[in-house]
Amino acid sequence: MSEPGHLTGTAPLNARARIPDIARAAGVSTATVDRVLNGREGVRAVTAQRVLQAAAQLGYLLTPDAPTVATARPMRIAFLLPAGTNRYLHMLGDYIEFAHEQWSALDMKCRAHYVESFNPNELADRLLYYGQRADGVVFMALEHPVVRDAVNTLADQGVPAITLISDLSNSRRLAYVGIDNRSAGRTAALLLGRFMGPRPSGKIAMLAGSLNYRGHEEREIGFLHLIESTFPQVRVIGLREGHDDSERNYRQTRKLLEEHPDLAGIYNSGGGSDGVARAIVEARSEQKILFIGHGLTPDTRALLIEGTMDALITQTPQAMVGNCLRIFRNVHEKRDALSDVKPVQFSIVLRENLP
Repeated sequence: MSEPGHLTGTAPLNARARIPDIARAAGVSTATVDRVLNGREGVRAVTAQRVLQAAAQLGYLLTPDAPTVATARPMRIAFLLPAGTNRYLHMLGDYIEFAHEQWSALDMKCRAHYVESFNPNELADRLLYYGQRADGVVFMALEHPVVRDAVNTLADQGVPAITLISDLSNSRRLAYVGIDNRSAGRTAALLLGRFMGPRPSGKIAMLAGSLNYRGHEEREIGFLHLIESTFPQVRVIGLREGHDDSERNYRQTRKLLEEHPDLAGIYNSGGGSDGVARAIVEARSEQKILFIGHGLTPDTRALLIEGTMDALITQTPQAMVGNCLRIFRNVHEKRDALSDVKPVQFSIVLRENLP
């Protein structure tokens, strides 16, 4: 009997590993392997990790005759992610680190580094620091002049920067990789408005990580615009910033529910949804408080199953990271940066369609 987590059917490392070998070792189809290795959506994170592990163990693209691109050294890519308690971002960082071996086999070395959240000066310093030590940087942008200046300085030095999840206006960044955040906000508003139905109270509230993130600001704009145009009977009572922190979101939500005991729904456009959910459960409201958030993690999955959360909007880490790597590789091979790069799409996840 094999040990838990052991990959069966592995071939010797000196044999030329092919996609069918990886599929057998990981216990998946060749189509699944193809999607994972090319960073496409439609594969569960745990399955993607198993495929990458199998590929690394089989030495995929590591043999002398493998079709790798000859380079003096692998491309070094630094991913800068906000530090804090946002579980989705930590899941993204774990995915980057777990797949490091596989990406090394493709002549790309990628590492995740965490920087102080919501501090533009710290982010600008870290961009310049890692820009001197990497061939490209990927970061979640704060909308601030010092961050914009740092990105433009990197561009002058020939170091491309990609914004991830949240974009940066009027900067010389190479590309943005992430969902259409305004569309995501509009989608959340449509779901919340439809779910409410003919309720006696039409009050809803918004929570955001920080409006210093352009992505969160765009979600707010999309949300408010659709509520106003499609659900005029619904009243948004205000916006609070929770900085993606569970405890802060818990306190913010407790205060909201104390001030508005007839609150009908909450939209959290950032992280820390478990704090919101805890306050909702403790409130024991006579009516069901609708709750929509972002990012499929083990915590939000549990909230959907138990019914505290009604829906969430998410995108797969492998799709975003795969797009970043493809863009850098395009630039390295002197192709158009966005050649063969498909926009990242978001999914609406309910309890009944959990992946």
